[in-house]
Amino acid sequence: MQTTTLSFENLHNHGELFANLLRARRQSFIVQNNWDLPEAMGMEYDQYDTPASRWVAVHEFGRILAGIRLTPTTTSCGIYTYMIRDAQRGLLDSIPQDLLYGEAPMAENIWESSRVFVAHDTPQRIRNIVHGMLISEMTKSARELGATQVLGLIPAAWPRFAKRLRLDAHAAGRVMHLDGVDNQVVTINLTSKLH
Repeated sequence: MQTTTLSFENLHNHGELFANLLRARRQSFIVQNNWDLPEAMGMEYDQYDTPASRWVAVHEFGRILAGIRLTPTTTSCGIYTYMIRDAQRGLLDSIPQDLLYGEAPMAENIWESSRVFVAHDTPQRIRNIVHGMLISEMTKSARELGATQVLGLIPAAWPRFAKRLRLDAHAAGRVMHLDGVDNQVVTINLTSKLH
């Protein structure tokens, strides 16, 4: 098992890995969760998959076990910025505008994590390891990109795994019931993870 952080600059070095990640996202979000999202050629994508983003993959022999997308909060593409801010601005019908306690930040040291998943066929016996590898690579990559904070809309069960992974995480918004799951915006402080 290994982790790779993909960018538009290094995609060519990793063969089918990016396409496989988007295929795994389709399986997780469109097939398993039944979300109404764009897809093409068996891959899920959206307006936030731009050259500004990075994609973290946990994989083994080309098979995607888990993934996450990182997007700078300072980016924009047409009317879109990043998912949490765009939801607050009323641009996304599927996420309530009152998802944050305050105004969505736009700062070079804050990145958003989104499209977090562990593949449905990842064996239960290794799920905790895979999840740990995913979060570890996400925090490492975010720090290398200059982030001191990551903002993400994740399942509201986050206190359980945050403690296990020793993440300095705090609620940044109310618990919302979305697509049958309780979710909450969380901020992860990366400065306490620096060694």
